[in-house]
Amino acid sequence: MKYYLILFITLLVSSSAFAQKKDMMVRLAEIEIDPHYLEEYTTILKEESRASVEIEPGVIAIFPMAQRENPTQLRLLELYADRQAYEQHLKTPHFQKYKTSTLKMVKSLKLVEMDALDAATMPLLFRKLKQ
Repeated sequence: MKYYLILFITLLVSSSAFAQKKDMMVRLAEIEIDPHYLEEYTTILKEESRASVEIEPGVIAIFPMAQRENPTQLRLLELYADRQAYEQHLKTPHFQKYKTSTLKMVKSLKLVEMDALDAATMPLLFRKLKQ
């Protein structure tokens, strides 16, 4: 009986989590940084992405990465609860500080809208990660 109750709760939570994710906004930001500013840019980016995830309920993840062979080529995986959460994010003081202070550092920026192919698995992605 306990097994069926756990299974039912799991299915219920998964179903409502999936329903909430249909409006989720997923994006890849492809950024090239001027090598002279790479260290400074990285510091500002880490500060902004951490603040966004900690402070903003609609920001699910901003996960910055650098290409191993070419560290001036950055990619950010951005997950927002919905378009409104993204629009709110753009207005925050920490994002505005990031945007204005890094403008001269960015050689190119491309924002690529993505569709999640397996939204049901998304809640499991970082469960195994230990701090």
